[in-house]
Amino acid sequence: MLFAARSAVALHRLLDTLPVFAGDHRITRVFSLVPGSDFSTDALAALEAAGARTVPWSEALGTTYDLTLAASPKGDLHRLRGPLALLPHGAGFNKSLPSDGSARAASGLDAAYLVRGGTPLATLHALAHPGQIARLATRSPEAAARAAVVGDPTLDRLLASRGLRDRYRAALGAGGRRLIALTSTWGPRSLLARYPGLPARLARELPLDEYRLALLLHPNAHSSAGRHELTERLAPALAAGLTMAAPYEEWASVLVAADAVLCDHGSTALYAAALGRPLLSVCDGGDELIPGTPMDRLLAAVPVFEKPGDIAEALRTHRAEQVTEAAAAAFAEQGNALPHLRTRLYACLGLTPPTTPLAPRLLPVPRDAAPLPAACAVRTRVHGTAVTVVRHPAADDPEDRPGDDGPDAPAGHLAVEEDAAGVPLAQGAGLLFRRARGGPGDAPWTAAGWIDEALAAYPGRRTVAAVLAPSLSVARRRGGPLLAARTEPYEEAGRIVRPDQAAVLSALHAWLTAAPDAAAPATLTCTIGERTYRVRVTEATAEQARREL
Repeated sequence: MLFAARSAVALHRLLDTLPVFAGDHRITRVFSLVPGSDFSTDALAALEAAGARTVPWSEALGTTYDLTLAASPKGDLHRLRGPLALLPHGAGFNKSLPSDGSARAASGLDAAYLVRGGTPLATLHALAHPGQIARLATRSPEAAARAAVVGDPTLDRLLASRGLRDRYRAALGAGGRRLIALTSTWGPRSLLARYPGLPARLARELPLDEYRLALLLHPNAHSSAGRHELTERLAPALAAGLTMAAPYEEWASVLVAADAVLCDHGSTALYAAALGRPLLSVCDGGDELIPGTPMDRLLAAVPVFEKPGDIAEALRTHRAEQVTEAAAAAFAEQGNALPHLRTRLYACLGLTPPTTPLAPRLLPVPRDAAPLPAACAVRTRVHGTAVTVVRHPAADDPEDRPGDDGPDAPAGHLAVEEDAAGVPLAQGAGLLFRRARGGPGDAPWTAAGWIDEALAAYPGRRTVAAVLAPSLSVARRRGGPLLAARTEPYEEAGRIVRPDQAAVLSALHAWLTAAPDAAAPATLTCTIGERTYRVRVTEATAEQARREL
């Protein structure tokens, strides 16, 4: 059996069908790259990474296969020998690309590709919704006669993986924050092409303790630019805490984890809608978007993004049925794609299908979550023992950094993770801290030892601190005692929510600065993000002072 992939996105679709044939020793799977796409490089790399057996296209053309499976009708598929089953390479058939097909024909439903020499290209055209067969029939009754509704195996992976949402969010560092996904298709009408500065703008303007950001790019965007080039283009946003998801599987894990989605007219928005996520439309696709398609209806139903404050409003007013109704026009047979595919594909093979249960493969836990920024610009308000903290990524320009705290509120300081930032940032910090990271082979500092060393190495009026555990830190204000700050967890709807201890340390620093004569023990009420935490401040014990970093 041949899996014929023209691009990375087509390959990813094919890989999602593999459970159909899992465990069947009658099936031998080989892959080949269909030539002619500008986006084929990443497909070949993905095949090599998976250890899949590949054959050159010239060899594929000279071999008769019992079945070929493809997810794009483009290229010389008509030259292959044996039956062909064709899957969609997106959701909803919403785009028209006049430069690469018939005018106003939906990409993937274009009769110019689906019928070759008067004969339908595919033995089976497996679609996700009856409406897609009706649309195909208006363009090519011959191809529509060979079409069947099976559902969408990619969507079924997302739906099956919803129970892993908490694991995905933990891996992405979401915690009690809102995880906002930005989805961008490819081409000049995509979100990132239209608004290349939007990820960095959001990373700068959304408070760090309320939001985490992730960018989901179409595989073609990854293929055309390459990860290195994308990383350089997005460097300011990545440094500010943006996660760029991998184009296979990880994007879907992030979507399951997301609280809201900023989108363009790419297929990812429909998958988010099927999950019931709040969506905001950043751009509508212009003349690429076909009127009346599921995506057109979805974008008409969701609010338009204009400013960061729109996100909170969308989260507050969202009703899931606003988006799931639009998604229902793109996805039928939800949860049943693999059984339907097995029935249809084994019929093409002329084999009796296995009777073993079928289930989508669960999406993996994300691996490449970005760390929090090493330097934060912090604004604080202090009223007695009540402290409010708002953090944003720090600007690189020293003139844009806040000054140290004073008695007037709001005050500002620069908080820097010393062993994750450069010396210039550390020298300008009002709060300098490290996190415990000890491991085999280290020669770790004690908490008190490093704090005293840092106070000596960085002269000035500052607080130096060490994060020892998710709810425990120690800190010393120059000339003062070593203090311990222990945060009481916040219980919310049966969940335990903890703040980033670096934010707690900023509250402690602000309190010590505004009230230099304050003494421990004391209890601070620290408002960080949308929650208020009680923080007990005492003099550090000898055991806490000796804790390893």
